[in-house]
Amino acid sequence: MKTSHPAGNGATDDPRRLWDHLGRLRQLAAEHRISSVVVGLAAPEGDLQFPDVVRFVESELRVEDAVFRMTRERAVLFLADVDVEAARRILERLLLGFHEQYPANDDPPVATGYFQVEPDDGDPSLGAILQAVFAAPTATAH
Repeated sequence: MKTSHPAGNGATDDPRRLWDHLGRLRQLAAEHRISSVVVGLAAPEGDLQFPDVVRFVESELRVEDAVFRMTRERAVLFLADVDVEAARRILERLLLGFHEQYPANDDPPVATGYFQVEPDDGDPSLGAILQAVFAAPTATAH
């Protein structure tokens, strides 16, 4: 499920992959009765570190998790078999790990927003999920 990009290109992913990732979370929820979380990651426009943050996060994920790059300053993280609180702890740990490996004097915040996909939620639309994760994200320093 992971995507790969040459280092430093900051490319976006094929939009069809976004549907694939969401479909996988819905399938896990329905078949295995587990919740999963979609996380929106956003940085201020022009943040030069954010593509590196996204690559670091992606490199630290489990095989069943995935990252989708929307734009240079926005990405969506798909975390399987977790709830929102676990997803927050995971993101805090990952961002702390990035900061420890790549310390910088000027650490702009990474904004995060969360949407939990539950087994009995039906099929939330992709638009509703993206609106939820990017509408009022919480700033998290990295």
